This record gives sequence, C-alpha cells and structure tokens, in this order.
Amino acid sequence: MATKTEVTVEDKLRALYDLQLIDSRVDEIRNVRGELPLEVEDLEDEVLGLKTRVDKLKTDVETINYEITAKKNMIEDAKALIKKYAEQQKNVRNNREFNSLSKEVEYQELEIELAEKHIREFKAQIEQKKEVIAETKEKLSERETHLKHKKSELDAILAETEKEEKALIAKSEEFEKQIEDRLVSAYKRIRGSVKNGLAVVPIERGASGGSFFTIPPQVQVEIASRKKIITDEHSGRILVDPALADEEQEKMQKLFEKIK
Repeated sequence: MATKTEVTVEDKLRALYDLQLIDSRVDEIRNVRGELPLEVEDLEDEVLGLKTRVDKLKTDVETINYEITAKKNMIEDAKALIKKYAEQQKNVRNNREFNSLSKEVEYQELEIELAEKHIREFKAQIEQKKEVIAETKEKLSERETHLKHKKSELDAILAETEKEEKALIAKSEEFEKQIEDRLVSAYKRIRGSVKNGLAVVPIERGASGGSFFTIPPQVQVEIASRKKIITDEHSGRILVDPALADEEQEKMQKLFEKIK
C-alpha cells in the first residue's frame, strides 16, 4: 500500500477536490437549515422572558392585594377606635377631654380617608397590571405557537439531513487523513477566506470556477498535466482541470447517493 509520500500530485488533486465536494455538500445541508436554529433559540429566549414577565406581574398583583388587605384592616381598626372615642366622649368631665377625644376621632377619620385613597390607587395599579398581563399572555401565546412551528420545521429538516451530515463529516475526516497535513491546512485556510467555502475549483470557460479572471493558456496546460498544485493568483484557490473535476463529481455523486 502506498504511503502519503508516494502519492502522485494527481492523486493529491483528486483527494483535495473530493474533500471539497464532501465539504460543499455539508455546506448545502447547513444552508437548508439556514438561520432556523438561531431563530428557534431566539424564540425560546423570548418565550422565557415573557413567562418571567407574567410571573413578576402576578407577584406584583399579589403584593398590592396584600397592601389593600392591610389598608382595609387599618380602616376597621380606625373605625373601632372612632367608636371607642365616641363612647368615651359620653363620659368626659370637661371640654378639654372632649376636644382631645374629638381630635383623636378626626385623626382616625383622616387615616381612613388616606387608606381609602391608597386602596383606590392600588386597585387602579392592579387593573393596569392585569391589562399588561393579558397583553403579555396574548403575545406569549403567539410566540409559543410560532416557536412550536419553527421547532417542528427544524426537527423535520434535522430528521431528514442529520444522518447524511454526520456520515459526510466522517467521510470528510477520512479523506483528510489521505492528504498530507500541509495541504489540508492550506485547503482549510483558503476555504475559510473565500466565498462559499470553495477552496478547490475547476477551470470553467478558461477562468477559475466562480471567477471572471481568465487563466492564461500555458497555465491551463500545466493544470491539465496534473504535475503540480497550482493556485489562482487572484483568489488563491487550488485549480483542477475540468476533466478531473467531472470524473470526481461523478464518483462522489455515487457516494452521496449511498450515504442518503
């Protein structure tokens, strides 16, 4: 069995282009998913935020209701004191005591008025918060429905493509091992810096695939000879001749059909 050092340049070019075809297929699968995973994540965060808001508003309403109860108890206590002072006024010995008790009654009446004012304000706050709760619940329901739909959409795509993607990633790693580390590193560097992740491209109509820059005829001959690895001077992509590209595309298509 040949070792990596005994592999011909043509073998390296074929292996690199095969690797590119596999990685491009993985890119296609991920493009089908598009922004869905992020959309689902954002919706989950939004739903959680709305639920937290509803819970906080409900807690606020409970706290206000507690305050109302406290004010009502205070009113009852004040009324009891007014009754008590009114009884005491019947048994006073002089005007000073009578006036003193009258001031106490007046004070308790003011306390009742203030408490009733606070109760009205609290009730208005509760109504306002209940409106916000209703609006938030409505929005929450709408976002939960949207989330359910998006999750279902994502699950369907994952169910359809996950097995193929995993198999392709395993194949990509397998093919990488057949190529020397230096070339794999160069391939990954180019792939990360160019549009559409295309690091290895065939010549199309006398130009580098996906480019409008014409490749000189002499360079095209060199590429077709498959004696050395040649890169496009404009994009840095590794170039292969159309015949090699067609052969490898046909071969890899059969592999993709088996993986599906």
